[in-house]
Amino acid sequence: MSRVATRPERMAAPRGAVATGPRRLLGRLVGTAFGRAVLACLALAGWALWTGGILDGPAARQVRGSSVYAAPGVDLDRAAAERVIGNRRLVVLIMEPGADLREACDDTERATQGTLVLAMSGDDGDWDTYGCSRLGGDGPRDLGRAMVAETMISRGADAFVDRPVEALKVIVLNYDRLVRAGLVPDGARTISPSLPRYLLAGGAVAGVVAGAAVLWLGGRRAGRLADARRAGRDARADERAALGAATAVLAQQIIDLDGYAGPVAPAHRRLAADYVGLLDEVSEVDDDAGAVRRLRERVEELSRRAADLADDAASGRRADRAGGRKPDKVAAGATTGKGRTRGRGRR
Repeated sequence: MSRVATRPERMAAPRGAVATGPRRLLGRLVGTAFGRAVLACLALAGWALWTGGILDGPAARQVRGSSVYAAPGVDLDRAAAERVIGNRRLVVLIMEPGADLREACDDTERATQGTLVLAMSGDDGDWDTYGCSRLGGDGPRDLGRAMVAETMISRGADAFVDRPVEALKVIVLNYDRLVRAGLVPDGARTISPSLPRYLLAGGAVAGVVAGAAVLWLGGRRAGRLADARRAGRDARADERAALGAATAVLAQQIIDLDGYAGPVAPAHRRLAADYVGLLDEVSEVDDDAGAVRRLRERVEELSRRAADLADDAASGRRADRAGGRKPDKVAAGATTGKGRTRGRGRR
């Protein structure tokens, strides 16, 4: 029974660990500069999507960049309708018959700021209209102007129920009258991206520029490091080549001393033994510049010893030659004298 009772406890531990794993990961991510930057970018992207109309309906998405919306099933030449309205601060929503015009007007509130909106639908031989002004503030004077504009904007359009483009011409004439009367501000409609899009665009440009600068600086640094490594490799190769040349010169000096005998012979054998030991170290040396430099100094020291031995051997030979000339002459004279004695004796 005790084993069965402890079994759920053992199984509960991994579940707790799994539950706290994402929290720890999120905490570590938020605790770093990179994690905070990622979260800031995500928040900015969400803000841009929300202000860009990701939750908007089809009418709001259409009138963000256009002045006319025609519901599916409505026979309207939208290009001609947009040419009629032009760049006025006027947005017309032509909905299907029986549509809730007030709801359609409310759905486009954020997409039609700074415009006069008219929602209309054909119903039993005339136009059912609903206007909503988003041109002014909330003061009493602004509310009065908005009510007048919403009432007068659709006058006379009922005569062209079957011709929506002609009805739009009448609506445009009413709009121009409202502008001349000072009830609607004059000027063109401006369509500009939301602030987060500017921020995203600026961030993208800044990221590209910063990335290019980082790559350029990193490339320069990498180039300098590579050049320094190459110079170091060349210097080490030159040191090893100089060490090899000095070793070869020392070997030739030892070979030249091999024919000498006399007092320099023991020193020559010690020099040859030192040279053999030096060769082992030279063959095992790596690219350590200090070790190569020390070996070269040792080779130069052995070379000086070999040169001194060569001078000593040459001096000994000259002394032997100078001391050996007299015995040669005496021997020659004795031979000559003996010959003369023999010659006299014969006489």
